Amino acid sequence: MRDEPLVLGIETSCDETGVGIVRGTTLLADAIASSVDQHARFGGVVPEVASRAHLEAMTPTVSRALAEAGVAFEDIDAIAVTAGPGLAGALLVGVAAAKAYALALGKPLYGVNHLAAHVAVDQLEHGPLPKPSVALLVSGGHSSLLLVPDVASDVRSLGSTVDDAAGEAFDKVARVLGLGFPGGPHIDRAARSGAADAVTFPRGKYDDGTYDFSFSGLKTAVARWVEARERAGEPVPVADVAASFQEAVVDVLTKKALAVCRDNGVSDLLIGGGVAANSRLRAMARERCDAAGVRLRVPRPGLCTDNGAMVAALGAELVAAGATPSALDLPADSSMPITVVTV
Repeated sequence: MRDEPLVLGIETSCDETGVGIVRGTTLLADAIASSVDQHARFGGVVPEVASRAHLEAMTPTVSRALAEAGVAFEDIDAIAVTAGPGLAGALLVGVAAAKAYALALGKPLYGVNHLAAHVAVDQLEHGPLPKPSVALLVSGGHSSLLLVPDVASDVRSLGSTVDDAAGEAFDKVARVLGLGFPGGPHIDRAARSGAADAVTFPRGKYDDGTYDFSFSGLKTAVARWVEARERAGEPVPVADVAASFQEAVVDVLTKKALAVCRDNGVSDLLIGGGVAANSRLRAMARERCDAAGVRLRVPRPGLCTDNGAMVAALGAELVAAGATPSALDLPADSSMPITVVTV
């Protein structure tokens, strides 16, 4: 509808320059420029490389998004930008650009939380979020369980990782197995021809009575298992190890997510973040949610990874809710807590 806010969102928390444009809950453009290839040879994201890539990509990516949406700068009602959490230098590029656009256009600016945006993006595909919902956010830097009474104003942390996040574990295990970076897609592909019960790997904090996660021990167990095979001169069954590792991660994630739903009387579970694109996670979550009578919402894979559309979606939600815009001295906060939706 034309009376819904037209919001441009900018995402630069890590290695992808994302610019999205939404009208209300309708996605009009989702332009992305990724620097992942520049980081692959290092086996992980290099902050300075990411920051420079954002600088180079910002203007052309914004132009591409406007062209894709068929709108002009003067049509935009508000600018939203990821203010945190993320890599400090990368965040600064996006925040500085958003401030410039907001000041030049005379439009309100909304600095938003990257994790809350991963929740809000699902509205672009499945409509308004039920209130309350439980959100399982799994990415390279975060593994979090959230209670979300209102994504625009009330997001509560119930559990998080105490060491490696799930995405970090995928990257490190992929490196051990000689697979590429980022590890998630490579592990997912390799696992499809492997047996998930071939190796019994540990499931950290599985029955500890909390909603927290721990994947460091699992990562180490995989590395030691592989090293033992190599020392013995035996071949490493990459597909079986990938499948068994993946099964351990997904088992813990879905078990704890369903426990949060059950313990809080919530019937709607949303899964977001880059690891939400994992095929086994989506399948096991579906099986367990159906068995428990919980409604599952997972955005399509392209909306799970970092993108500007999710930032614009949360920005549109804030505009519609009448939230106070951010000041033009908005800081970039690399450790912004999830309970802070906008600053």
